[in-house]
Amino acid sequence: MDDMSGPYLIRGSVSLPEAELMWRFSRSSGPGGQHVNTSDSQVELRFDLAKTEALPEVWKARALERLAGRLVDGGVVVVRASEHRSQWRNRETAAVRLAALLAEASAPPPKPRRPTRIPRGINERRLREKKQRSDTKRGRSGRDWG
Repeated sequence: MDDMSGPYLIRGSVSLPEAELMWRFSRSSGPGGQHVNTSDSQVELRFDLAKTEALPEVWKARALERLAGRLVDGGVVVVRASEHRSQWRNRETAAVRLAALLAEASAPPPKPRRPTRIPRGINERRLREKKQRSDTKRGRSGRDWG
């Protein structure tokens, strides 16, 4: 169970290169009993997005632009995981989270919306129903009553 279950696919056939992932481990904060004081279960995963060769240039440029506010040290993405008690599960979580983040950041922009016109028949029907409703309400006023 020491082996990672990677490779972690970003999109298509592009995956996270294991050699470019930098791992750091530290003690998780919060409650956990005697075990938490002795084990380094929190995981910090760093990936140098600016220097990687694993991503196509277009994807890399897109991801650098979209993740600009999240990058540290000139183009490094940092993901932390400390939800689980075991370091191995936190490693899995961090790697999956990084792959999902890169997939979302390098995705192509959505197609621009093509404006459409409302069909004339629908507009005419709306106005006709509006006029009927107006006539109904006008008929309720007590002006004509003797």
